[in-house]
Amino acid sequence: MDRLEAMRVFCTVVDTGSFASAANKLEQSTSAISRWVAQLETHLQVRLLNRTTRRISLTESGHAYYERCAQWLHDLETIESAVSEQAIMAQGTLKITTSFGFGLSYLAPAIAACRLQYPQLQFNVSLSGRLVDLVEEGFDLALRIGPTGSPNMVAKPIGETHLLYVASPDYLAKAPPLNTPEDLHQHRCLTYEHNTEQHIWSFQDKDGKQHDVRIQSDCHSDNSNFLTELAANGMGISCAPCFVVTPYLLKGKVVKILPNYHTKASTIYAVYPHRKHLSAKVRLFMAFFETWMQQQNGTSCP
Repeated sequence: MDRLEAMRVFCTVVDTGSFASAANKLEQSTSAISRWVAQLETHLQVRLLNRTTRRISLTESGHAYYERCAQWLHDLETIESAVSEQAIMAQGTLKITTSFGFGLSYLAPAIAACRLQYPQLQFNVSLSGRLVDLVEEGFDLALRIGPTGSPNMVAKPIGETHLLYVASPDYLAKAPPLNTPEDLHQHRCLTYEHNTEQHIWSFQDKDGKQHDVRIQSDCHSDNSNFLTELAANGMGISCAPCFVVTPYLLKGKVVKILPNYHTKASTIYAVYPHRKHLSAKVRLFMAFFETWMQQQNGTSCP
């Protein structure tokens, strides 16, 4: 027996005053309505309604049960309406995970701009940069560069960036010559925790030939901003997305190494758990953020 449906039928019978009226309202047969009430009484092992040929009336138990059922069904309808309204109106807290560098350079100003248009949205942002389990840890959205984690997630491309390899002018002036990727074996390198190939640095020459170099790390961190700061202070060569490195390049604190070689673009993804029943708050922010990125010229490098 569907207890919820039985309760709904019972309350409708009481509200309309007869089995026939309830059947008409619920678009069921009178016999079906009668069976629902009979099943409910059997389940509860109590008579809920007194039946005569002309009218029905509540028993004492039926009256107590009706009052509680009616209140419970009302509360349930209120809860469902609130949830549906929230989905339609795009409100509530949006829990996002991304890296510190991307969050600082792009997500923070985008959220500030979004709040001006949609003040009903709230944000809870984690900047750990690690590949979290969105479902397990309750995140609505991840903004990731490169690998997106579980294949069960939906990953929507929203832009791209390049990894840049940089060092300070002072470091390069004192270090061994650096003319080809293979020369990196003689240099101090700084590696990033969340890069899936931490110790493999890749370059392409002007002919499109791939050069993959296994490097040795003098320092390892989960924060690309920290590694770039180390490079700016002469610690060695670091690798970071252009949106992290650009401020250092513009100030002359670091320079790009191997200028005759290129690095391939990495896709920036918006990752979320389910395509079906995607909440309005996620849809709204994703659309806003993608447009905002385009207006900022994406993540283009200098």
